[in-house]
Amino acid sequence: PPKKAKKKIEGGSNVFSMFEQTQIQEFKEAFTIMDQNRDGFIDKADLRDTFAALGRLNVKNEELEEMVKEAPGPINFTVFLTMFGEKLKGTDPEETILNAFKIFDPEGKGHIKADYIKEMLMTQADRFSQEEINQMFAAFPPDVSGNLDYKNLCYVITHGEEKD
Repeated sequence: PPKKAKKKIEGGSNVFSMFEQTQIQEFKEAFTIMDQNRDGFIDKADLRDTFAALGRLNVKNEELEEMVKEAPGPINFTVFLTMFGEKLKGTDPEETILNAFKIFDPEGKGHIKADYIKEMLMTQADRFSQEEINQMFAAFPPDVSGNLDYKNLCYVITHGEEKD
């Protein structure tokens, strides 16, 4: 029987080859969460709704337009993945994790309310169990004001516990 020709993927041109399958699945979950109206594209209304779900209600129209303008066209999943690929290229894991936490810290204080991060982790995407939350707070207790120092958390996640 004749051999079937395999599709040749040009090196580097396929954004899906930049990520592992598990990462692509996580990006797909994030995309699905952000695509609030489920039309397969992320637009300004979807971004506004996503920010609202994160507790940020009065996002300026210009801010949303700037975000949408970063894309070369309508933002479907492939464009979304490509944009993340470009943003993550050359970034170290610590910076990537820090940037994720900064979403929850729009004022740039360097910490977030422990109650807030607990609620987000237990209600969004891959939900944390109470046990996982307890483990996190055991390893990284909030300060007396109930704030979680996420910069320290990111450092330990990427470098391991600092040894005295």
